[in-house]
Amino acid sequence: MEHSRTVKLASGSLLLALSLLIPLAFGGFLGIQIGPGSATLASHVPTFLAMLYGPGVAFVVGLGSAIGFFMKLGLVVGFRAAMHIIVGVVGAYMLKRRMNFPHALVALTPLHAVLESLIVVLFGFSLRDAGLVVGGITAIHHLLDTTIAVAVWRLAFCKTPQQPSTRT
Repeated sequence: MEHSRTVKLASGSLLLALSLLIPLAFGGFLGIQIGPGSATLASHVPTFLAMLYGPGVAFVVGLGSAIGFFMKLGLVVGFRAAMHIIVGVVGAYMLKRRMNFPHALVALTPLHAVLESLIVVLFGFSLRDAGLVVGGITAIHHLLDTTIAVAVWRLAFCKTPQQPSTRT
């Protein structure tokens, strides 16, 4: 999907603002916490949508998410959110190679879960907590946010049969 620089900048800026706003406004409120695992509904959506605009935009939006979670929920959750940078950049490259957006998001699920699991191990959590709790919660959360991101993508980028053709 080729975008003009202005559209890319404006869209990226709005997604960056959302990636900061979601953890700051809703972190701990629209979510669950189980041991070292947590999930804030829709927190991955800005990063997922940023992938559509390329690796650079995905990187910045993922970084914004990490900063928001560092500020609101602390070090462990902030480092887990920093994995959104890697997931977003890898996903953007998948899309550049012409992979379908929904398929790319589903394919990123194991990477996302493993990355967040490995981060909490560095903070002294057991492999059980890291793998089962964090990995499991991350995978489920990733798939829920994938559903939201795909719905937004379809509404924003895909034509519906009811829309008139833009050809003249």
